[in-house]
Amino acid sequence: MELIVATAIGVLTASGVWLLLRPRTFQVIIGLSLVSYAVNLFIFSMGRLRTAAVPVVNNPAADPASYADPVPQALVLTAIVIGFAMTALFLVVLLAARGLTGTDHVDGRER
Repeated sequence: MELIVATAIGVLTASGVWLLLRPRTFQVIIGLSLVSYAVNLFIFSMGRLRTAAVPVVNNPAADPASYADPVPQALVLTAIVIGFAMTALFLVVLLAARGLTGTDHVDGRER
């Protein structure tokens, strides 16, 4: 399970960085989204990769290793909402910039 998640994080990060280096603004926005998904997966995996584990400890004397950590789950949920809002904002700015300049290159000119 850990190998699959680590591979997914690596593929998302590599794809995101490759798209960040592209000359078109839409590709840069998609690259930022992929990098944010990779960071979300990384933060989520820091809370232990467990299946069928409850996130809340009812018995304080219980073994904490048998429970999932709720803090990374809350952080990832918040990051998903913020990432969606930022992507929507970036797309609106992209459309406005394309309307003003007539091109969607990052530096504003065709090559």
